[in-house]
Amino acid sequence: MTKQVIIAILMLALGLGVGYWLASRQMIHEQPASAPAEPRKPLFYRNPMNPDVTSPVPAKDSMGMDYIPVYADEEQAEEKAGTVKIDPMTTQNIGVRTARASRQTLSQGIRAVGRVGYDEERIVRLHPKTEGWIEAMSVDKTGQWVKKNTDLLSVYSPQLVASQQEYVLALKNLEVLKKSPIEDIRRGAEELVNSSRERLKLLDVPEHQLHDLTHTHEIKKSLHIHTPAAGIVIEIGAREGQYVTPATQLYMIADLSKVWVYADIYEYELPWVREGDPVEMRLAGVPGKVFKGHLAFIYPYAEAKTRTIKVRLVFDNTELLLKPDMFAEVTIQAGRRQEALVIPAEAVVRSSAGDRVFVVQGDGRFEPRTVRLGLASNGHIEIREGLVEGEEVVTSAQFLIDSESNLREATKKMMAPEPHQHD
Repeated sequence: MTKQVIIAILMLALGLGVGYWLASRQMIHEQPASAPAEPRKPLFYRNPMNPDVTSPVPAKDSMGMDYIPVYADEEQAEEKAGTVKIDPMTTQNIGVRTARASRQTLSQGIRAVGRVGYDEERIVRLHPKTEGWIEAMSVDKTGQWVKKNTDLLSVYSPQLVASQQEYVLALKNLEVLKKSPIEDIRRGAEELVNSSRERLKLLDVPEHQLHDLTHTHEIKKSLHIHTPAAGIVIEIGAREGQYVTPATQLYMIADLSKVWVYADIYEYELPWVREGDPVEMRLAGVPGKVFKGHLAFIYPYAEAKTRTIKVRLVFDNTELLLKPDMFAEVTIQAGRRQEALVIPAEAVVRSSAGDRVFVVQGDGRFEPRTVRLGLASNGHIEIREGLVEGEEVVTSAQFLIDSESNLREATKKMMAPEPHQHD
């Protein structure tokens, strides 16, 4: 009996062990094993030299370079829409170069072709004040230099003769009445002399003729016309024997001690120039000499055909070396912009959407940044807004980066969930 009990106990223990072992095996088979980490799958592959070209499978470009895989987490990890992340090898392959925004002084020397002209404020157009006939001409050649008060010509005028006669009669009348005891009579005689003399002055009778007429009472048949200013005779409008009226231009006389020079500048140069800017001028006809002048006026309109703006320059010409209609090379020393924030001009990507640059953010990331531009000079351009001093921008291969940025931005917009619409 005891032996049978022992055997039964052993059999029961054996059964329990076998059952436990089978149950454990079944749990092991039913419990799924942890799967190994799967490698990341690229969304697509992109041509390293042309970001617009993509492939769903690995490929090579015409130069044998492998297409670059683009992963989902890269697309979502961007801090700003359009930010591009490029590995260092690709950055080197596409030739990315950078430069830092810095403070500099911008200056611009504007060169143009100038044409010498007359100073319009120093041109005299001489007309007679009365009708008559030219009797004699003392100056009858264009280009002739005349001094102030030079006798130019004499004109016979019946009106002038009559005015002289009135003056002589007034003088004789005053001589008779100046001792009159009646004050009004004396005053009337004096006023008549003064008015007759003033009429002769208004007819441009020269002072020496008035002096002679006052003392000799000898009436002159002809009126001498004198030049009111020194200069060069550039036009003669009448000749001896010709009948002239106040509408007749007898002479045009130009003072060439100062001249105007006209030059044309382009629209993009207009922001640089200011009235008063110093100007240098050189002429082929006066080799080795540099003329100094200044910018006096900027015309308020553009030339329709050339799309240029005319400026007027002023130069001293006491030696009379500058002759009207000569051509010259002028250099306008335009104003300077002190402490301007500048970057290389090639860093700017211009498009219809605006001007932008790509700012280096580290770890191979390039952030697009919209900027507002200012003046440009000598390969640099001023940044009014969008950058701060010291930031680093891409100066080469930025158009490839720009294509990549535009593609990423467009892709992100397409993948973004549409907002729920509520009824």
